[in-house]
Amino acid sequence: MQLVKAKEFVADRAWGALPIERFAGTTTVELHWTDQPYRWHRNDGPEVFVVLDGEVEMLIRKDGVQTSVHMQAGDVLHIAEGEAHVAHPVGVARVLVIETAGSQ
Repeated sequence: MQLVKAKEFVADRAWGALPIERFAGTTTVELHWTDQPYRWHRNDGPEVFVVLDGEVEMLIRKDGVQTSVHMQAGDVLHIAEGEAHVAHPVGVARVLVIETAGSQ
């Protein structure tokens, strides 16, 4: 058993992660701490993005159209494989990310 108190987790850098689990070597579950935006990227598989603490502005590009989703603690966002996106925290945020192992 492992209890993780998400609101207490702090990394030494933006998007630093605490690995929680790796399922059958193909899927990872990580808790991320950040106070800085990530970078535009596309995942090799689907991604589930859960804001546990704070707020995140997620920008998504699909078919040349950019949309913005404002996420608060408790919100869950599914991002399809290959969909371009970038997360911008509003202040400090803690996020649970479930994705294909090795996705960046």
